[in-house]
Amino acid sequence: MDIERELRTLQDRIRLALSIADKHQATAEVGAYQDQGLAVSVRNGDVDKVEFTRNHGFGITVYRGKSKGSASTSDFSDAAIERAVMAALDVASYTAPDECSGLADADRMAKEIPDLDLYHHWGINPEQAIKMAQACEAAGLSRPHIKTSDGAHVGTSDSVRAYGNSHGLVVAYPQSRHGISCALIASRSDNKGETMERGGWSYSHRLPDQLQDGAEVGAKAAERASRKLGSRTVPTGEFPVMYAPEIAGGLLGHFIGAISGGSLYRHSSFLENTLGQTLFPEWMDIYEQPHLLQGPASAGVDGDGLATYGKHFVEQGVLKRYVLGTYSARRLGLESTANAGGVRNLRCTSTHSLNELLTMMGTGLLVTDVMGQGVNIVTGHYSRGAAGFWVENGEIQFPVSEVTVAANLKDMFLNLRGIGDDIDARGNVQVGSILVNNMTVAGKRSERC
Repeated sequence: MDIERELRTLQDRIRLALSIADKHQATAEVGAYQDQGLAVSVRNGDVDKVEFTRNHGFGITVYRGKSKGSASTSDFSDAAIERAVMAALDVASYTAPDECSGLADADRMAKEIPDLDLYHHWGINPEQAIKMAQACEAAGLSRPHIKTSDGAHVGTSDSVRAYGNSHGLVVAYPQSRHGISCALIASRSDNKGETMERGGWSYSHRLPDQLQDGAEVGAKAAERASRKLGSRTVPTGEFPVMYAPEIAGGLLGHFIGAISGGSLYRHSSFLENTLGQTLFPEWMDIYEQPHLLQGPASAGVDGDGLATYGKHFVEQGVLKRYVLGTYSARRLGLESTANAGGVRNLRCTSTHSLNELLTMMGTGLLVTDVMGQGVNIVTGHYSRGAAGFWVENGEIQFPVSEVTVAANLKDMFLNLRGIGDDIDARGNVQVGSILVNNMTVAGKRSERC
């Protein structure tokens, strides 16, 4: 991909659309992208897929007074852009006015876009990617108890993202993403027959030389599959529950969903009207770092064209602000927090090491996998199928499956005992293990641990 050419092309297409909208006495905002990538996968040594991708898209939203219309196209020609603008204008002529719609205020537009070092091209070819995936898989298959592979993958993508609006803002920036993953099946036979468990691991980064070694990824996938063998259930009761880093981010994700503007103005959040209230222990801070260099979710502008900035959502346990874009802020009578499109690089306080958290837990459940959709943001009710490990006296004893963990999210947040320094920084929510003081663990009453 010729990055400089793609940057110019997207900016040119956006300016064309905005000029057409202006001729029809409308304001507008436009988003466009161009992606290109390579993905390969292997299974048990054989090549399963080699795929080259190239995608692009263009979407425009126009405002006539307080009426809104949107349209999109994958054709970047002048005629197609004009058709898309006219289609959006046609839609706007039929939509009811909404007093909260429209562009963000002009004086809040981003003035300078920081270079966040998000683009690093990886010149890997298909043959090299296949060998890397095969080496990753082979490392996992060589481990004890591993029976077969469910696939190993290597991928790379380059993209350009662009945004512009009628206030004169037109911004475009390149970014890259590279990754490697592996999934394996572990097996063990006993007098009850053969049992099999699946486990996997993945890693991605902006920089190709920062990827985990393929053999390390394969070995991690094998360890995660084989450690599940021999799993059993546990007694039903009230126990401390700790979430491993790779799934702990989901708890913070539920929190962010509950304080996001869309849930709040629709009156569909259990955290409505909680601004300024204590929702977490006093030691807890939750904050975002959108300008983190090479960060997985870093961005200089939000989806409304506002400059992003670092901020605390929770400080010393107190909810300081909601997650708001321009529209939701207007609906709530508040100011946008420059979070149109969501939060970016969310982090929180770390208080202990993993071993310290296990010692604090004493006897309880370490959750490494959750299943099902049993989370109700309206009521805060939380009930998920779970698997992981049983802990006694601060030591892992045996793998656990076929249990359910349940509580209310508001109680869970307020009763956090600690957060580990074993941070999983692969995704947008970057957090260590989370220890919840007490939850209902539902297993089989007839079994003893």
